[in-house]
Amino acid sequence: MKNLYLLLVFISCTSLLAQNFDREFEDLVQAEKKSASKRMTLVTNPNTYNYDVTYHRLRLNVDPSQQFISGEVTTKYIAKEDISTVTFDLSDALEVSTVKQRGVNLTFTRSGNNELTVNLPVVQNTNVLDSLSINYSGVPTSSGFGAFSVDTHNGTPVLWTLSEPFGAMEWWPCKQDLNDKANNIDVYITAPSANVSVSNGLEQSKINNIDGTSTTHFKHNYPIPAYLIAIAVTNYQVYNQQGGLGTAESPFFPIINYMYPETASENIASVAVTPDIINFYESVFVPYPFRNEKYGHCQFGWGGGMEHTTVSFMTAGNSGGYTRSLIAHEMGHQWFGDKVTCGSWKDIWLNEGFATYLASMVIQNFDGENAFIGDKNAMITSITSNTGGAIYLTDTEATDVNRIFSSRLSYRKGAMVLNMLRFKLGDTNFFQGLRNYLNDPELAYAYAVTPDLQSHLEATSGMNLTEFFSDWVYNQGYPSYSITAHNLGNGQARITVNQTQSNSSVSFFEMPVPVRLTGSGGQQLDLVLENTTNGQQFIVNVPFTVTGVTFDPKKDIIAKNNSATLGATTFELESSIAIYPNPATTTISVEMPNSLTLKSCAIFNALGQKVKECSTKVIAVDQLSTGLYTLELTTSEGRMLKKFIKK
Repeated sequence: MKNLYLLLVFISCTSLLAQNFDREFEDLVQAEKKSASKRMTLVTNPNTYNYDVTYHRLRLNVDPSQQFISGEVTTKYIAKEDISTVTFDLSDALEVSTVKQRGVNLTFTRSGNNELTVNLPVVQNTNVLDSLSINYSGVPTSSGFGAFSVDTHNGTPVLWTLSEPFGAMEWWPCKQDLNDKANNIDVYITAPSANVSVSNGLEQSKINNIDGTSTTHFKHNYPIPAYLIAIAVTNYQVYNQQGGLGTAESPFFPIINYMYPETASENIASVAVTPDIINFYESVFVPYPFRNEKYGHCQFGWGGGMEHTTVSFMTAGNSGGYTRSLIAHEMGHQWFGDKVTCGSWKDIWLNEGFATYLASMVIQNFDGENAFIGDKNAMITSITSNTGGAIYLTDTEATDVNRIFSSRLSYRKGAMVLNMLRFKLGDTNFFQGLRNYLNDPELAYAYAVTPDLQSHLEATSGMNLTEFFSDWVYNQGYPSYSITAHNLGNGQARITVNQTQSNSSVSFFEMPVPVRLTGSGGQQLDLVLENTTNGQQFIVNVPFTVTGVTFDPKKDIIAKNNSATLGATTFELESSIAIYPNPATTTISVEMPNSLTLKSCAIFNALGQKVKECSTKVIAVDQLSTGLYTLELTTSEGRMLKKFIKK
């Protein structure tokens, strides 16, 4: 009874931890949905494609007790073609008072479709750099979760922004599509003097304006898309840490934490792990991408977190501090999402799948292999709760925020596909491929799409990953495996691998299959079977009699409803010999246990005519006509026939 009681307590605690993890993870996902909870009417704006942004200067006036903003945004841009107008994304709820170019007022129009179109005084020629300054004000709308929010904490007003994916235009005139990054930005926040203001990059100054307000200046000198630009204002308490591995080539950098005073002690305790995690990421990938500035956390009021460049906006958990998994996830985005940003919302898994997997790697590195296996198993359970779903989005899905930020697909399936790539390629090739991806001058501080990742992993591994990406990234579902092992004697066993698919979009999932064989004396042998066809058989050397078989003991593959059984131990000639591939194009190979000797073989066509004689286990069939054939094998244990198809 005692053991049963302890087991029940363990199951109950495990279930409770899983539930808490799921709630925490869903909070994170909900926060990253950001600014809308329904299908958006504006996703991309082709009217903004004719110029490239090079710089933004945001001069903003805000008060955390008021849902209101006013300011001046100056944008430098280069014309990509001869242009007579410049269009910005800007919510119709915000009014524009003036647009100036070098101090001269320009005319402009509002389309009623969340646009601001500025009429240039003369045609701006291709490749010419110019700038525009827009003065605006108004009450930002609060669609969905709200891109611009005011609230209170412990009775104190607080303001924050959260623009991913489509909300930047709700509080400032910008170009919010995933086709452009400003090379650098300056942000000036004027707010009541009792407050601390936060934004991207390093704080340059804070000036008292004598009128009860102060202006804080932040400068960020790395490329940044509109949706990652953010501000926050309240009575923050600041806590400083230090990150970096500290070598001559890799110096330290500041970690700056902005937290509510009432939860500061809990937050200080929770962020103690931050330097260890960021140093772990640096050791595995490449140096922190924004080392010349800072990393840090800024507390805000919505559940979860958001990876604003150099400062992740975070929500404290039930304990009052941040959870380690939230810290690890948002920090991981600084590499995957902020340095290299998904080039379209169809490729969102390049942001979210990576951040989720990096948080899982933290579990592996800090808690050990068993905890890592448990985390992967939890992700597999979520992924396989539905029989369909791809991690690469369709055009229609890429307009639906709930689909973009699907916890099951973009986050968990994206993470497990990365784990499978790591398993397939091996750590050396996988991590070198990711370092090359992050350092690619065409992608670093710019945008990437799924084929970019594939090409880098192929280059480092020498593997063709087209079939893998087709099965696991672009198409839907997962396999269910049936593994059967037979003892053949003389230190060998035969393993048969069968597979069914949950979704018709994939006819067969090609993947190395991990299998564990065990013996009665505690012996154990882990194998990886290169499974390329259904019903494939493998004859393997085993230094013990197999008494048990386990599929995927370390949970490296997305799969469900799997079985692994030990077959009869009696020797059967028919089942002990396998031929592959079948159908065949150029050659067929014969697999048989060491206890058998091949004496001769012959091939007969469908009419029973002998068309080829042979004596080796690899038989050329390239000269045969297309059709059905019978392979006759004469062995030391007798004669048997195997049918095959020549393609």
